[in-house]
Amino acid sequence: MKKISFLGLGKMGSVMAPLFIEAGHQLTVFNRNKDKTEALREQGAMIASNPAEASEASEYVFTMLSDDAAVESVFLSEQGLLSIDVKDKLFIDMSTLKPSTVKMLAKKVSDASAYFIDAPVSGTVAPAAKGQLMFFCGGASEQIERARPLLDILSRRIIHAGDIGSGSLLKLVVNLPLAIYWQALAEAVSLGSSGDLSDEIMLDAIADSSAALAVLKMKIPVMLGEDLPVAFDMNSMVKDLKSILVTADESGLRLPTTTSALNVYIKAIEEAGMGQDDAVKVLSFVKTLEDIKTS
Repeated sequence: MKKISFLGLGKMGSVMAPLFIEAGHQLTVFNRNKDKTEALREQGAMIASNPAEASEASEYVFTMLSDDAAVESVFLSEQGLLSIDVKDKLFIDMSTLKPSTVKMLAKKVSDASAYFIDAPVSGTVAPAAKGQLMFFCGGASEQIERARPLLDILSRRIIHAGDIGSGSLLKLVVNLPLAIYWQALAEAVSLGSSGDLSDEIMLDAIADSSAALAVLKMKIPVMLGEDLPVAFDMNSMVKDLKSILVTADESGLRLPTTTSALNVYIKAIEEAGMGQDDAVKVLSFVKTLEDIKTS
């Protein structure tokens, strides 16, 4: 039995953390909204009142937070994870962050005589609840192997991408074409709509063609207006695309298609209030844009 702390009980974290209890480990959790900790308390988890308590309680500390600022605060604040003696602990961050942020945090952890790996995930709430995520890991091989038995509880596949920051970079690489795909699909449907093709017929045809992503058939009901749980919202898409563009800029790269995609998601949020809508609903927004209408 390992002592594990888990910080961040959002959509993903709230279904991932219980898997450690089911696997027989001792779990301590922290979340800013304490209401989200009650279900885990009932399952046997201990509740930390601040990140420092969570850090002190365990050898393995997992974080699954919303953005770079939230992770930096949890690690570096006055009662943060690194505010106590953390010698030899292993910190495993599963958030989607800029590689530059990851490298900075890893340096802080190393300076505290502890260890860090970045391990962002691919997958949404449904596979997360089944322990079927894919992990993109960056860090020393010995620390990846140290974490592997615990990552196996949450995952279907673990990819060791390279040194610290490599996992986060790979996650951004994977997210980039998906962000653009949904908009390309939206423009394709808009083109067909100009000739009175139905959305249902177009999406069915695309889903059964070489233009389909594996996930497309699962997303068609959402695109057609069914009220289903949001898997990945537009606010999150914008956050990730901004991270991609910052990372590209730091490397001297220009990504014009990504920049254009980001602007459309921002417009959907600002003009249509779609920030908390599933990102695939960009289809309904793009269909309203005057500059892509053909008639």
